[in-house]
Amino acid sequence: MNIYISGICGTGMGPLALMAADAGLGVYGSDLKEGAVYPELVKRNVKMNIGPQDGKFLRKIHQEVGIDYFVHSSAITDENIEYQTARELDIKTSKRDELSNVLIEKQGAKLVAIAGTHGKTTTVSMLIWACRQLSILTSYIVGTTLPFAPSGHYEAKARYFIYEADEYDRNFLHFRPWIAGITTVTFDHPDIYKDEADYKAAFAKFESQSEKVLYADKIDERLTLTGEAKRLDATLALQILCELVKDSNLNISEEQIIEALNNFPGSGRRFEKIADSIYSDYAHHPEEIAATVELAKAEAAKLSLNGVVVVYEPHQNSRQHQVLDKYQGVFNGLAKLYMLPTFLTREDESLPVLTPTDLIKASGFENAEPAKLDNKLLNEIKKWRDDDYLILLMSAGPADKWLRNNFISA
Repeated sequence: MNIYISGICGTGMGPLALMAADAGLGVYGSDLKEGAVYPELVKRNVKMNIGPQDGKFLRKIHQEVGIDYFVHSSAITDENIEYQTARELDIKTSKRDELSNVLIEKQGAKLVAIAGTHGKTTTVSMLIWACRQLSILTSYIVGTTLPFAPSGHYEAKARYFIYEADEYDRNFLHFRPWIAGITTVTFDHPDIYKDEADYKAAFAKFESQSEKVLYADKIDERLTLTGEAKRLDATLALQILCELVKDSNLNISEEQIIEALNNFPGSGRRFEKIADSIYSDYAHHPEEIAATVELAKAEAAKLSLNGVVVVYEPHQNSRQHQVLDKYQGVFNGLAKLYMLPTFLTREDESLPVLTPTDLIKASGFENAEPAKLDNKLLNEIKKWRDDDYLILLMSAGPADKWLRNNFISA
């Protein structure tokens, strides 16, 4: 089978490409730019085109090898030229999760799917790390980069398939897991779900499709990772790993599992250290932000730093309207907050764009100011770092690349 992935370099589609390549499929694709997974795809010799997605490369590859599946994200619309080209060439089109499910069922492994508004990427990353440390064979897909493994992998003899099940566009409803792990469920994606009841109903349906459901509802005190949210994710991972060990009759003790989890090295964009005292995180929902701020304060204390400075880039204006009242108090305890303009994507054009000043007012945090990704902000970040403060960027948009360009080689 040959598949063509549109947007192949991102953390949504790139891990699927890597897993499919491991499974022996012919993998091809395109992207507008070299995304986070691009280096891993190059190592796997995946043939792809970086630049305009005008359908020419798809036509060329289809003529050469014959493409069976054109795989795209939920962001692709009927007006997309590559999508139109695939339909014209009579290639089967599929969203990422639809094809993922086909491959999972083909392998015949037991599906362990992690879902939730926050924490699912970290929990999946912890499961992958611990399984590798404990020699539990697994295939997996996770929506980030990992410092210790590829972001997607297919193991032919694996008994289990670990998957990050995304609720956006109701994608996770394609799956019927053996184990469903649920992190936290807080209303999100107002462009897909009409209200909180609709959102929670989708999770209820996902749970009803699962053979066994485990929840992140308490913290195991034996887990010593920094940050309450991370320990909560690790507790869910611990429950799941105990189920895997029991199911496979492995001679692995609970103490060994806990030791592996306590040594978890982290994952990309989840409180990731970019440079000394400079961290980047994907948090873009008030509850997630509050948890990450607490993690940053704990890390600053551990490093004997003077405090925490946050640069925050909101994601999606329609989301900001839904969560505006939830910002109150989430930045408390910071030395300084720099609020960037919202990264606009998949917007409801009827809604006025909330400004950084609007969001600062909603937070109730006084030592805050609007900012832009410019030299003024860069110099202020450098000054705070020189004064022994921890700098935390929280962004699901382009600010992360700006941070890396300015500090990763500093």
